Amino acid sequence: MPKKTNPSADFRGASRLTIDAIKGITDLVEAMHYKIASLGGLLGKPDQKRIKGITGMVYRSIHSVSDLVGNGIDGLLDKFNFLIEEKDSSPGREAVLAALNGVLGDHLVKRGNPLAIPMQLRKNGKSLKMEDQSFSELARQTNGKIAVLVHGSCMNDLQWDSQGHDHGAALANDFGFLPIYLHYNTGLHISENGKEFANLIEQIFTKFPGPVELVIIAHSMGGLVTRSAYHYGKLANHVWLNPLRKIIFLGTPHHGAPLEKGGNMIDNMLEISPYSAPFSRLGKIRSAGITDLRYGNILDDDWKGRDRFEPSGDQRIPTPLPEGVQCYTIAATIGNKSSKLGDGLIGDGLVPLNSALGRHKNPDLNLLFPETHQWIGRNMKHLDLLNHPDVYKAIKKWMKE
Repeated sequence: MPKKTNPSADFRGASRLTIDAIKGITDLVEAMHYKIASLGGLLGKPDQKRIKGITGMVYRSIHSVSDLVGNGIDGLLDKFNFLIEEKDSSPGREAVLAALNGVLGDHLVKRGNPLAIPMQLRKNGKSLKMEDQSFSELARQTNGKIAVLVHGSCMNDLQWDSQGHDHGAALANDFGFLPIYLHYNTGLHISENGKEFANLIEQIFTKFPGPVELVIIAHSMGGLVTRSAYHYGKLANHVWLNPLRKIIFLGTPHHGAPLEKGGNMIDNMLEISPYSAPFSRLGKIRSAGITDLRYGNILDDDWKGRDRFEPSGDQRIPTPLPEGVQCYTIAATIGNKSSKLGDGLIGDGLVPLNSALGRHKNPDLNLLFPETHQWIGRNMKHLDLLNHPDVYKAIKKWMKE
């Protein structure tokens, strides 16, 4: 059953986001107004001064009214909250929320917006709490084999069911695994999600009866979150690392994605001129999770203390694959045959082959997947990794090893 949702919370969250957008656009227009009015030079650092006089008063009034409207909507909805009946959430609503969190998730959390997705373990779209009777019943049904599936950026747990196929359901049918799906806010830093994932999955192994075998299937950003979770779980001496047998990565940008690198390049090109600089703010609304995909940051130390929009280059701390765990990776490419452009840059449309296969010119960053633990799907796109029969065929083969 899909999870319950409160329409008032959705409306309140949307209203807050709208107010924030109005204020952001007001800042943008004001900055442009100031630049044009002051006849500043074409190049150089943008001046951050605000408009003075009557025009400045107008801009300040817009900010004040926006704040009042935002506070008024929150207060009104809180009073009438008990009158609005909860309704089932739809897959369409879940998809929109997931995309919104992927792009603006860190902002939603910072503002306390109720549209921010809390991290949960779910099954059939319903949250699994360790103390719930439903989890105890699931635990009794399994033979101690758990598969955790971790979705990618701007996606949600329901989207593992793609075109009539679900890798988790297939693993349950073919190998008797209990499939559990992680649902999380992909707009947060990958390392933040990694630490929370490690703590959440630890709860399973302090509550789950009997011995357990654990495998993780991770798509796209989910693979980076999984590697981060392993790192922080190891630092915390978590018990879930002991039964972890396999991790299978599907199109994971281990070394980043060209689209985010291109976005960062555009940000900095716009900063060159004081006339175009205000427009760079539009690009910089993208979340911390998305900017982590530039190089594949998975640790706090990969981003802390740095401006994430500055062209600082790849400063990741080398983090090898988990020790004692069989790690496999699947990469896809839209090309029918190998080519420098198709494999090296385009890949599956989002992730190049070398990034998905963990290959890097710097030997310290090279992930060294064994050749027999790599598989390349040709004439495939990024989302095809969720449902293509040849992808599951590779997964099934590795599960038997």
